[in-house]
Amino acid sequence: MVTTSSSLPEGDSADAAVVAHWLEMLPDGFDDQDRLQLRKAADIALEANSERRIPSGETQLRHALSVAEILSKLRMDRETLAAAILLGVLKDSAISLTTLKQALGENTARMVDDLARIGQLTDVSTEVSQEDEEEHAENLRRLLLGIAEDVRVVLVVVAEQLHLMRSARGGLSQELSRRLAKETQEIYAPLANRLGIWQIKWELEDLALRFLHPDDYMQIASQLGGRRADREQFIKEVIDLLREKFLAVGINADISGRPKHIYSIWRKKQRKAVDIEQIFDLRAVRVLVDDIAQCYATLGVVHGLWKHIPGEFDDYIATPKANLYQSIHTAVIGPEEKTLEVQIRTRDMHYHSELGVAAHWRYKENAKQDSDFERRIVWMRQWLERKDESGEGADLLDTEMEATRIYVLTPMGKVVELPKGSTPLDFAYAIHTDIGHQCRGARVDGHIVQLTRSLRSGETVEVLTAKNGTPSRDWINPHLGYLHSSKARNRVKQWFKQLDYEQHVELGRAALEREMTRLSISEKPNLEVVASKHNLLHAEDVYAAIARGDLSPIQVAGLGSREKSPTQEILIPDVPRNRATIKGEVVVAGVDDLMTSVARCCKPVPYDPIIGFVTRGRGVTVHRRDCSNIRALQAIEGDRLVSVHWSAQQQETNYAVDFLVVASDRKGLLRDISAILTDEDIDVIGVNTNSDRKTDSASMRFTVEVRDMEQLSRLLSKVEQLPDVTLVKRLI
Repeated sequence: MVTTSSSLPEGDSADAAVVAHWLEMLPDGFDDQDRLQLRKAADIALEANSERRIPSGETQLRHALSVAEILSKLRMDRETLAAAILLGVLKDSAISLTTLKQALGENTARMVDDLARIGQLTDVSTEVSQEDEEEHAENLRRLLLGIAEDVRVVLVVVAEQLHLMRSARGGLSQELSRRLAKETQEIYAPLANRLGIWQIKWELEDLALRFLHPDDYMQIASQLGGRRADREQFIKEVIDLLREKFLAVGINADISGRPKHIYSIWRKKQRKAVDIEQIFDLRAVRVLVDDIAQCYATLGVVHGLWKHIPGEFDDYIATPKANLYQSIHTAVIGPEEKTLEVQIRTRDMHYHSELGVAAHWRYKENAKQDSDFERRIVWMRQWLERKDESGEGADLLDTEMEATRIYVLTPMGKVVELPKGSTPLDFAYAIHTDIGHQCRGARVDGHIVQLTRSLRSGETVEVLTAKNGTPSRDWINPHLGYLHSSKARNRVKQWFKQLDYEQHVELGRAALEREMTRLSISEKPNLEVVASKHNLLHAEDVYAAIARGDLSPIQVAGLGSREKSPTQEILIPDVPRNRATIKGEVVVAGVDDLMTSVARCCKPVPYDPIIGFVTRGRGVTVHRRDCSNIRALQAIEGDRLVSVHWSAQQQETNYAVDFLVVASDRKGLLRDISAILTDEDIDVIGVNTNSDRKTDSASMRFTVEVRDMEQLSRLLSKVEQLPDVTLVKRLI
């Protein structure tokens, strides 16, 4: 039977006196500073939750203190207990996240915020078909782990569910109790199992079984005979005896044990269709030793102590399971003529069974393979083990737990799995291709957001569609950030591939012209050369390829200048030579080791069309071909112009470039542009801004340093997407 004890006074309310009593009953591991911080948390909770009650009838604070008490028995730190005490304070109260940060620190406030987001999900009721039930439950488990950036948040969630189950008998209707029990069995008990919190896992499972199958629960409880505490005492005596025997023969062993809990017995009865008399691991101990030789020596000691049960011996060391699980399992008639299972393995085998591909939780749940998710589970369990060994808390947290996938909700509560960094448009395509094609906007948690906004786990996303909506070509431009997942991007590309060829050509021509205008590229690319390079038959095929997303406009606009010009012999005796200066940047046709510099008048950037001008004593100055100064020099000093091209091996060099932004004069415009420049890691050399009060418009000229034309194009594209921006153009 499930029995629990609490240090809280009788009743279902909590006030300052109850809080003081609870603080006094905390374990000795909490010092005065810890108790002071927990008192602060309790005072905030009293202010916010003094009258609010949970469905079982308890006050919110009483419930929160009970959850914190469970966590204190797990030896969790004061930040975790404080977060538990503050459960629900951000809901319908004047307490803000800023207040919590100032009073209790960043870590506690962040955990409370995550708990509030998780709490909102419990209000969403979702109807799923029976065949989708297991997948939905698995996605909910992943959602909870995805929201929690801190493993301690998951522990608070599981502990809260445990207290809800403990208090459900007295204050909940039968229907609500069964719903809570089903939720516990499908979501929270498996979470505790994956994290290795066995003492919570078995209690959650037993409590859930008590509500879902009360007759089976009571039958097994009566057949076991005696209290769980008595069975645990039996295991302790067995461990003490084995430890004494192993020491006598020089075996260095770690021994642990547990009596099988009621749910596990029920599950085995269901799976194997046997009576309880045929289940030999009702009581079990596990022995960990140094090497394989000690495994068999340990087996000899066990069989020397007690008579083994025929047919109940498996040597998975000699013959490992398909998932590489290794261990020796034997069942014996132990003390008091009670059956006892003994598992023997090396410490390396145990690590593999708990955290490797043979992990026990995966075997129990038949979970699907997911290397990223399993990495996070392993990290969480290792963190808990290190915390238990060192007694430390947040100092052990690191970035290993960072997820590569997120889990968001539809308005109906269905969980959708996406790669981290996905946008509402990625979400729309994950729901259905047609919804993605027709998407015109999105709401996240009830608020309209841009389609380029990155989603976070736990958010609810609603897609806004147009009946005859079609994809935009901007969606497949990686610089604009509409789509993160390659799967969604390929669906958009496929849609454009299905358009008629003539439409492709027109759309591609318009896209190329728009890009060349924005980048101030006046020299049209040689489309025949581009077509040949990409195995296309005609120049118009290049436009079609741009429309389909097979080529980007910037690729085509700059491609001609990447082609090396025909080499020619040039005799320039008075030009300084410096290999280090020109290597990887600009190459002068027919001549090596010439000093080159970029002209300040037109500021060429890789891969602008360029030409060189031989100066007197300062090497070759590189200009854009359409530079006004070069045009003036062609008539009078045309013989000093030389053919140059950008090297295919570009160094990490930055080039100055000017661009213009024209927009409605609004507050925060310069800040928004600066944020984009920061995100792109672009240095700003100069800024000149002018405001026209008559037209209420602003004109801004920026001088920045970029690596190449591609980075410049990406920058201009992002600035162009800002609200109220009417023109973005490179200046030459």
